[in-house]
Amino acid sequence: MKYQAPKGVKEYLPPSSALFERVREALITPARLANYQLMELAIFEETEVFTRGVGESTDVVSKEMYTFTDRADRSLTLRPEGTAGVMRAVIESGMDRGSLPVKVFYSGPFFRAERPQAGRYRQFYQVGIEAIGSDDPFLDVEVIAIAQQGFTSLGLSKFELVINSLGDSESRNAYRLALSEFLATIDLDSATRERASINPLRVLDDKRPEMIEALKSAPVILDFLNESSERDFRIVQDGLRALGIKFSVNPRLVRGLDYYTKTTFEFIHPLLGAQSGIGGGGRYDGLMASLGGAPLSGIGFGIGVDRVIMACEAEAVTLTPEVPLSCFIIPLGGEFEEDALRLASRLRVNGIRCDLAYGDRSLKGAMKAADKSGARYAFVIGEREIQGQMVEVKEMGTGMVIPVKLSDLLEFFSKGNRALS
Repeated sequence: MKYQAPKGVKEYLPPSSALFERVREALITPARLANYQLMELAIFEETEVFTRGVGESTDVVSKEMYTFTDRADRSLTLRPEGTAGVMRAVIESGMDRGSLPVKVFYSGPFFRAERPQAGRYRQFYQVGIEAIGSDDPFLDVEVIAIAQQGFTSLGLSKFELVINSLGDSESRNAYRLALSEFLATIDLDSATRERASINPLRVLDDKRPEMIEALKSAPVILDFLNESSERDFRIVQDGLRALGIKFSVNPRLVRGLDYYTKTTFEFIHPLLGAQSGIGGGGRYDGLMASLGGAPLSGIGFGIGVDRVIMACEAEAVTLTPEVPLSCFIIPLGGEFEEDALRLASRLRVNGIRCDLAYGDRSLKGAMKAADKSGARYAFVIGEREIQGQMVEVKEMGTGMVIPVKLSDLLEFFSKGNRALS
């Protein structure tokens, strides 16, 4: 019997896994440079972490979670997103009572029971960051800029940033009332009506053409912002302009999760069609308190690694591994494998990425393997090389052969492009 990966599971195998690694690291690097630190999260949580944290009215909770009962009759759920799990970990560890803001990044697989289609998977990969413990709007600017830097470092240029403000609790309550009154005047199906009764803002996230048309005359949140929410949103916009980050304001942007407040943002890529979102996030002032923690504000994002790879492909961006293979060593016979492995080990411990031919291959077969490996250089090691303490290093791209002493190999590959006397 031939087994297959479950439907909707996205996997990355060599050589495409090198591109996945390159994208993931490019998205993480700007966070590291801004002093965000790694947090490794649980893959599954108590279900209530998500029902309380994400919101029962969301599609994520009501339709898309993978929930199961364990042997102790506890309800557990594979994580559909990262922020609620981060909040739980911060509260449990007491980080919310330490130095603030808490700034963390994370990456890994997430799970939603969606209908598989291009760019939308049941197992997908994200990079996320969270900054918890400060309501400074300039922190919002930093978070958005980190995402922007990740995209541009990959060579992407056609993405767009859309922002909105959902206001503080006072602003949202005034808007919810006005929106509920408007929704009562239009014809809604029973499922949408029920969703509106739990959280009317969820209706704004409805992508059906008939709903988009029906909501054209709905009130917008920006008209209900109080003075402090309006001031914060203005600071965010001015901060983005100061950093040269282009954006547009969409007053109907609410995103798909209930915990967002104030600044909300999304990066979209027009070349990806219906699944154009490549990442987004926002501020969540009440989330930590709803999960039993301190009443701290926070802001973060989640970026879809799968979607960013698709965006790179759509823009024909050439991605190369972070650390390309420097050399490929070919032992001339099994009796020289130990010498080859000893050389490879010496180079590797000094930061040089290298591989070697195993299995007593013919020289022709080994050279084919060297070519397929993508190594910049290759050389053979045999009796003559051992006796003369000299190898002839072939530059694979040009065919040029460079004589290098065995004692000078490390220096040669560290510098990479010239013979040593």
